[in-house]
Amino acid sequence: MGAEQKVAIVTGASQGIGEALVKGYRDRNFRVVASSRSIKPSSDPDILTVAGDIADPKTAERIVSQALERFGRIDTLVNNAGIFVAKPFTDYTDEDYANMLAINLNGFFHITRRAAKEMLKQGSGHIVQITTSLVDHANSSVPSVLASLTKGGLNAATKSLAIEFAGKGVRVNAVSPGIIKTPMHGPETHEFLAKLHPVGRMGEMRDIVDAVLYLEGASFVTGEILHVDGGQSAGH
Repeated sequence: MGAEQKVAIVTGASQGIGEALVKGYRDRNFRVVASSRSIKPSSDPDILTVAGDIADPKTAERIVSQALERFGRIDTLVNNAGIFVAKPFTDYTDEDYANMLAINLNGFFHITRRAAKEMLKQGSGHIVQITTSLVDHANSSVPSVLASLTKGGLNAATKSLAIEFAGKGVRVNAVSPGIIKTPMHGPETHEFLAKLHPVGRMGEMRDIVDAVLYLEGASFVTGEILHVDGGQSAGH
């Protein structure tokens, strides 16, 4: 289609929530730039795959430059790539710390800075972070300081960028999930994980996709941390 067809970048797009987001945006007739370390080429001409480590600024540069070369614009960025390591605080290693900062924070910075420049040039755009409900609702059964440190930083950055860009046509939001049924969680853990949510079940990947797509169309919503967590952040 013509240049008016919108373009979304999705990081961490090879499996789980990221893969579901790619499908969700294609169902909305977006062209999609899908990136992860292990992503394979797509047979869909409206999906461009870019393999690489999001923690490397060169990967961010390739994603943005190839998006512009292939599709001519960038309308949405979904910062979905992230890692989660649940350990007691004193058991974390220097490597754990370096890896989580590299992917969860550095990866966000490198791709968002480049994509935002293009959005600001065109006077429109939408940036969404996928964070975690643990930022607002710490749980002694899931010790996860590094997740709160990094994803909490993304929540704070979301509000800051939303205000910085509010008068420039670019909206910035976050989706804060509870525990979602993805390949990361083996079936043997599901019963325990379901009980961590007041509604008594784990979330489905569709729940997160629906939330992101709601924000995509919500033109008066910016700076929002949308909790999709079965009531976790509200209490127990």
